[in-house]
Amino acid sequence: MSATRRNFLRQLAVGSGALAMGIPSFATPTAPSDRELKTALEQSAKQQRFNMSGYAAPKIDKVRIGFIGQGMRGPGAVQRMSFIDGVEIAAICDLLPERAAKSNATVVKSGRPAAKEYSGENGWKEMIDKEKLDLVYITSPWHLHTPMALYAMEHGCHAASEVPIALTLEDCWKLVDTSERTKKHCMMLENCCYDFFELLTLNMARQGMFGELVHAEGAYIHDLRDLNFSKKGYQNMWRLRQNAAHNANLYPTHGLGPIAQCMNINRGDKMDYLVSMASNDFMMGDMAKEKAAADPFYNEFVGKNYRGNMNTTTVRTAKGKTLMIQHDVTTPRPYSRIHLISGTKGIASKYPSPERIAFGHGWIKPEELKKLYDEYTPEIIRKIGELAKQVGGHGGMDFMMDWRLIDCLRNGLPLDQDVYDGAAWSSIVPLSEKSISKRSTSIDIPDFTRGAWKTNAPVELTLKGGGTTGVIGVEKKTESKQLSVQ
Repeated sequence: MSATRRNFLRQLAVGSGALAMGIPSFATPTAPSDRELKTALEQSAKQQRFNMSGYAAPKIDKVRIGFIGQGMRGPGAVQRMSFIDGVEIAAICDLLPERAAKSNATVVKSGRPAAKEYSGENGWKEMIDKEKLDLVYITSPWHLHTPMALYAMEHGCHAASEVPIALTLEDCWKLVDTSERTKKHCMMLENCCYDFFELLTLNMARQGMFGELVHAEGAYIHDLRDLNFSKKGYQNMWRLRQNAAHNANLYPTHGLGPIAQCMNINRGDKMDYLVSMASNDFMMGDMAKEKAAADPFYNEFVGKNYRGNMNTTTVRTAKGKTLMIQHDVTTPRPYSRIHLISGTKGIASKYPSPERIAFGHGWIKPEELKKLYDEYTPEIIRKIGELAKQVGGHGGMDFMMDWRLIDCLRNGLPLDQDVYDGAAWSSIVPLSEKSISKRSTSIDIPDFTRGAWKTNAPVELTLKGGGTTGVIGVEKKTESKQLSVQ
């Protein structure tokens, strides 16, 4: 193996911790073979070992956290946790020691004791082995989420991972089976479920304001061309490589997560099958040529089979409802996650701005929307919303997610997102690729709850038994300048 090849392989893991035996490369195919799909669907028929939906793990007075990955998302996570009481930032790991040290400086600046620093190709495993952690917080490139979450649970830690939490159906099932066997939480950190309008509409849906929900739409529409082609963006251009390697709905969970909660997916209904369709690429290949004309560095990216600029995936549920999820990170459009829920009595839509709600042919007036906020804003926002805005992280939703996770762990409460949610929402990646590869044929979606969706309780928005975790040092908060792409 050439030195260049060895360096390339080593750097794939920058921002996470390591390349180690058994960890897949970013180019691992996501489209399952017919046999793999059949096996994944057969798993649904097996008996559930233990139901993690609604499971309350033993209380943890002070949550010892170890962070893996200090690239784009990691530093912000460390900073946010430094404001939450009942947390010990025990360890920070990155392949590059200088990045772990930089985040550790944030910890010290907040008035906390310095964390233990880990680095190198196996630093993340060493950290988990040595530190007796309660929670491992994973902010690595996509292909490393599953192996790191599995290792954490196998070693007695709860796992919280950035999105998507898995790229293959096999990995989705590994996460489910390991979480059930170890009784360790495995949460996908879908922060968009904690945005303010999303929480408002979830609570309104719970109260029947929209009637019976019939249809919902979500998306990830975000022009990332400049960042994906930037040498200072994703380490070793890993996200651009994903777009070249896979024709799929590559990043479904930001749009899907909030509407899935509104539609009670895995908690009264389940996603049954999907159909996915993608456009050709009309932009990324041309941009690679333009970049290469000015800089030979980009010659490697010329001539790649870049995949569709727009992916549209539609889902039908077991109860006959529909969802639509889109993915577009190339065309010059305003940012949108859509977030549309439509019921027999009304509709809510977030994008394009402004947020809107209707109970007939016309949108309600701003003053009427304010009244709905006053009446239906859930307890978690009333408790922590304004503080979350001060701390930051995509307008406060990142902090609200972190605070809620810690509060649940400290008070022994079920999490808002369990391993079944992470697996089901992430499964859209390989399943959409399978559908596209079969000329947009319908593809069955595994039931990761193994039938428990019929009796699982909906997400609980009250703080009953919780809400006791404090926030410290917010008045000294300074906005992080670390790049954090949503």
